[in-house]
This record gives sequence, C-alpha cells and structure tokens, in this order.
Amino acid sequence: MKNLNIFKNMLLVPAVIALSATFSVALAQHGDKETKEDIQRHRAMAAAHENAAKCLESGKKDEICEKQLQAACKGLAIGKYCGMKHVH
Repeated sequence: MKNLNIFKNMLLVPAVIALSATFSVALAQHGDKETKEDIQRHRAMAAAHENAAKCLESGKKDEICEKQLQAACKGLAIGKYCGMKHVH
C-alpha cells in the first residue's frame, strides 16, 4: 500500500507542475487594458501598504493597522496581507 501511495505521488507532481505552468502562461498574456488595470491595482496596494506603515508609525496597535489594511485591500489583492507578507 505504501508503494502505491508513493507511485501516486510521483504521478501527481508532474501533473501539478504542468498545470502550474499552463496557469502561469495564461496569466502572463495581457492586453493593454489588462496591463493598465494591473498597474492601477499595484498602485492601490502600494497606497494601502503605505497607509499601514503610517498607521504603525502613529503608534496604533498592529491589529488596528492590519484591519485597516485588510479593508483597503478587500477585492484588490489575494490573501490576508494584501498580496504581501513579511517576517516578524
């Protein structure tokens, strides 16, 4: 049974890599309109992160600034940290 699981995993890895490559190529093909929208999203995310930094500089608690960041990025970026996460 253990050998069967290893075999399944060996088949799964190339399939996942192929799927990831296909998805990456599909995402990379943008027209002019999509590129301009990406630029706007990046600027909006940057502004949200700058505001989060200013919030922390003002002495507010991390939890408060994080909630403001999440609200500013809702529907804009993927994940809890507005498309970015750093080490603490």
